[in-house]
Amino acid sequence: MAGKLYIVPTPVGNLDDMTPRAIHVLKSADLVLAEDTRTSSVLMKHFGIDTPMRSHHKFNEHGTLSPIIDQLQAGNTIALVSDAGTPAISDPGFLLSRACREHGIEVETLPGATAFVPALVNSGLPCERFTFEGFLPQKKGRATRLEALTHETRTMIFYESPLRLVKTLQQLCEAFGPDRDASVSREISKVHNTTHNGTLHELFLYFNDNPPRGEIVLVVAGCPETKNKVDKYAQFKNKHTKTQEYEKD
Repeated sequence: MAGKLYIVPTPVGNLDDMTPRAIHVLKSADLVLAEDTRTSSVLMKHFGIDTPMRSHHKFNEHGTLSPIIDQLQAGNTIALVSDAGTPAISDPGFLLSRACREHGIEVETLPGATAFVPALVNSGLPCERFTFEGFLPQKKGRATRLEALTHETRTMIFYESPLRLVKTLQQLCEAFGPDRDASVSREISKVHNTTHNGTLHELFLYFNDNPPRGEIVLVVAGCPETKNKVDKYAQFKNKHTKTQEYEKD
């Protein structure tokens, strides 16, 4: 009988956010796969978990898939954790989950911490419809991705490094306009947890003078529906006019 893979969220900040069920699963598993065993060992020690650990991260996940699947098919229970939050959300986990699906192995994801949810709610921006963009491409494809999001009407959520935040805010000002509402949340669930709200330009000025530290979640308002309709009409009208002129010639 095949084993089971548990996807186990871990706190993004305060260790008290760990759920009793997550602790139980980690204690009862045959093996814990950790993005960084050094980081996860702090969590494991804190909760008295002595389950064996093995590293599973973006640099080795392709090579480790086959032996992990073999262990699961042999009946082992394996838990996957990332450094913080829910695995597979901008962290390793998708490839393993997909491989389990392909081999008929059960996967259960426990509910738990994900940094973008509290950041979205804290932002005060519409939450009923949103798009999670994660990390933007650092170089190749970055401008293309921002251009594609220019007319996105849903609230947009990005993860960003504190070292790149100011540059990203500047680029978002150029792509979306400086008056677009946004928020920057940092160190969610930690002692220095803060959220700053304002326009993209206001946030750019603030963080240019106050370099941020810690993990960053950037939430940006979507393009107003009216502006999106006007822009699309202008594009249609321009194209239609050019077609008429071409046919006339």
